[in-house]
Amino acid sequence: MKEIDEQEDLLYWLSRSPKERIEAVTFIISQFLKPRQRMDKSAVTRRKLSHGLS
Repeated sequence: MKEIDEQEDLLYWLSRSPKERIEAVTFIISQFLKPRQRMDKSAVTRRKLSHGLS
C-alpha cells in the first residue's frame, strides 16, 4: 500500500462532500465489526445534514 502525506490526505477529505466522508467512516467501522454486531453509538452526536451539502 502506498504511503500518503497527511496534508495531502486532509486536503483530499476536505474536498469530499460531508455525505461521502460519513459513508467512508461508516465503511471503515463496518470492517471492524463482527457479523450482526452493531456500532456503539453512545459517544456519537447525530446531526442532520442540510440539503445543500450533499
